[in-house]
Amino acid sequence: MSYSGNSWQSEAANIVKALAATPPYDKTVELTQVISGTDPQAQIAAYESMIAAKADGIISFPISSTALNRVIHKGCEKGVKFFMYDATVTEPCAYNVSYITAGFGENSAQALVNALGGKGKIFLSRGVPGNSVDKRHTDGAMSVFKKYPGIQVVDEYYSFWDDRTTQQETAKALAAHPDVDGIWAQAGEYGAIQALMDKGSKLVPMTGENSNGFRLALANPDFQKRGLKGVSAGSPPASAGYAFKLMMEALTGKRDLKPGNIEYPLPWVPADQVKLCKGQTFEDGCNAFPEGVVPSSFVTEVFSPTLLPELSIQSALEGKPTPGATIQPLPADVPKAADEPGINCQKCEPPADQYKLTKVQPTVNP
Repeated sequence: MSYSGNSWQSEAANIVKALAATPPYDKTVELTQVISGTDPQAQIAAYESMIAAKADGIISFPISSTALNRVIHKGCEKGVKFFMYDATVTEPCAYNVSYITAGFGENSAQALVNALGGKGKIFLSRGVPGNSVDKRHTDGAMSVFKKYPGIQVVDEYYSFWDDRTTQQETAKALAAHPDVDGIWAQAGEYGAIQALMDKGSKLVPMTGENSNGFRLALANPDFQKRGLKGVSAGSPPASAGYAFKLMMEALTGKRDLKPGNIEYPLPWVPADQVKLCKGQTFEDGCNAFPEGVVPSSFVTEVFSPTLLPELSIQSALEGKPTPGATIQPLPADVPKAADEPGINCQKCEPPADQYKLTKVQPTVNP
């Protein structure tokens, strides 16, 4: 891992732990977790230590898309397989398993523009500086916002994908701009709602990621009457589980997989599609849990019936295998992600439709 301390990172790590403890991997996998923080040099040192310890594979959330390349290349030359989840690197020998090129930034930005009728003052609540996820999201969002002269970005801040930090930074922005009309947020988005409520401000259209609190808020009729509308999309901790299963199939000879960019699907849940789960299981397409079942910061995208049927809430919250579950094979097809320079490749050309809208279309003209 790079850093810990937010729900997303904890859930992603727990998913990998749960899968590693699920038969038959419980008898064959020796899993060691290292938390290196947000300093690339610390993550480089962690990789070097793992390579020296003769690791067969390293699964990681990379803190930088470029700073880790040299040590990754060194590890590849020694036969180590590097699987990156969610965030990406530009070293060609690595496997990048991520949703970021699927268009969260541009699609969520267009949804916000539509909700605002093409004009208004907005905040940008970003992630971790220098990380490929934050860069790709923000680049995609700005490709939309720049088309609309009526959209004014009046404050922009890094919230480190954390609810508490988002709440604090949004409160500072509200002190300077109490008349904000909308918020474009990455993970930690529920903190922005809390900041608005603490100030007694009206709620505003928002886009954010997949926390349970945010999904419940979007579907809350009282919040809707106070001005909240938007869409829940973005980063699934489940991508860590998908990366782990791909890595294990490659290491055990069950899959011939070349290094490259692999796409995890982009979750997309508008307010009218929030569906509460009954109890503590994922059934019938449900995508949020009743208040009290999980913390508000719980990131709901931890399960896939096709890719990760072995998982449960306990897997994500506690790192424990689901009782009775066994590892199921992945589908034969592995979807390729688009190559994007500086994000997941070095000497490559961006696709002509790099910021193409796939989840929503404009309802207002620039």
